[in-house]
Amino acid sequence: MTKKFGRLALHTWTIDTTPLGTALEAIRLAGYDAAELRRIDFKRCYEVGMTNSQVLQMIKGSGVTVSVLGVEYGWLFATGAESKRIFKDFHISCQNAVALSCSQLMSAPGPIEGSLKDAVGHLRTAADIAGEYGLKLSIEFNSQHANLNSVETQRDLVTAAGKKNVGLLLDAYHLARSGRPGRAFEDVPGKDIMHFQYSDLPEKPVTGVKRPTDRLMPGKGAILWSEIFQLLNEKGYTGLMSFEAPNPEQWNRSPIDVCKEGVDLTNQLICNSLQGNLS
Repeated sequence: MTKKFGRLALHTWTIDTTPLGTALEAIRLAGYDAAELRRIDFKRCYEVGMTNSQVLQMIKGSGVTVSVLGVEYGWLFATGAESKRIFKDFHISCQNAVALSCSQLMSAPGPIEGSLKDAVGHLRTAADIAGEYGLKLSIEFNSQHANLNSVETQRDLVTAAGKKNVGLLLDAYHLARSGRPGRAFEDVPGKDIMHFQYSDLPEKPVTGVKRPTDRLMPGKGAILWSEIFQLLNEKGYTGLMSFEAPNPEQWNRSPIDVCKEGVDLTNQLICNSLQGNLS
């Protein structure tokens, strides 16, 4: 796969109610370069009687490249038995990533809150586990999380962990909700951005929800897309840009239509933003 700006992936939360096999077919037909899969995608398959090997075979058979694999969230702040359980599951995600020729894991902060000081140690542990399998790990901040809710905190955490295989996951939605719209992440070095997710932000975002599902199609909200795409291109970002737009209104539509609209709108915004000057 050629390393160039503008390669797109589909995050399966965008079509959350779609069974994985159908979701993979929609991603392929829509023309995405890859898929970003979640740990819950696997677990839902287990719940209907599939083994882990069967899930892997289904993914491989779809012909869809997996660019990023999400792990179970919560390990960053979990303690005791829960920490041990999640890190055991982390190993399984690593093994699945290797089986799928996927080089990168990702994780959001998750539902658990706690000490950022402790999170540094947990991040080092996760990085070491990922490193055993030759994998990179991108960490996302969530604008609605009690602790890891800003670029500043995210960068401090990654810097303190000091692991070469750990990098930043930036999300256009959370950047805007945390007070960094458009080019307001100029201070983040391009080399530190390991992964980028995006969706549009409503003019009046939902409040009081830790994992908002009010995200919109690109160009349908308040995000300053030209500024974002121009800055990412200037920074030399050539990783996948993953369309993650969970919204119940989308889940009631055809997954193929949702995926195709996401590709078409994004490509048009990129074209308008860069006027054909792609790196």
